[in-house]
Amino acid sequence: MNELSPIALGFMGSLAAGSLTAVGALPVLFGRVPSRATRDLALGFAAGVMLAASFFSLIIPALDAAEPMFSNGAMPAAVVCVSILLGMGAIALMNERLPHEHFKTGREGPEAASLRRVWLFIIAITIHNFPEGLAVGVGFGADGLSGGLPLAIGIGLQNAPEGLAVAVSLLGEGYSKGRAWGIAALTGLVEPLGGVLGAGIITLSQPLLPWGLAFAAGAMLYVISHEIIPETHRSGHQNRATLGLAVGLVLMLFLDVWLG
Repeated sequence: MNELSPIALGFMGSLAAGSLTAVGALPVLFGRVPSRATRDLALGFAAGVMLAASFFSLIIPALDAAEPMFSNGAMPAAVVCVSILLGMGAIALMNERLPHEHFKTGREGPEAASLRRVWLFIIAITIHNFPEGLAVGVGFGADGLSGGLPLAIGIGLQNAPEGLAVAVSLLGEGYSKGRAWGIAALTGLVEPLGGVLGAGIITLSQPLLPWGLAFAAGAMLYVISHEIIPETHRSGHQNRATLGLAVGLVLMLFLDVWLG
């Protein structure tokens, strides 16, 4: 596996992580859907994993990569800060410009009456999942297995509760068990696209490394703040969600130190 190119590793790692979306949605096929409190606990765990991955696997390596490139002591931090904001801004722009629909808050973005509701859901989930694949790809492109493996494992772990949340929400909208699971599974397949893009950009242009790492972190931070945490608090289970976030954060920190 060490002989594979970073782009191939980025594709395979993000594909494996994205596939766990389908695994997480499996309970809907058997009619054993966890309670809303349990699902909010799991989504809080997902937020903790993403939060830790953003800082320990992306932002800190971005600072380390930027320091040898600039003589000015403030420049590495400035580059990383700007890149984080660009990543957040890019996802915010996608959120603003692409028509999509959230399960609880309804339609956002431009009007798109001609799009079927299920496609609006899929676009919303795509906006959510693409930054995760991008982060995995950037990790592999930056430092091979040691850089990408902790991210792939962490993102995969947090994809499972997300897949379940998507499938359960689709069940609530009247979709059959099989269709709800199938749509949830397909949403994870956008991650390999982000993985190939992230790994390719970093591999082709090494000076872009700190920019790419911090950009991916900013994209994930936007998703955490705008999507996941508000969803976990919507039904009054914020204590469980916070517990899940704490567990996810320390687990991802442990994985990053152990595997990285």
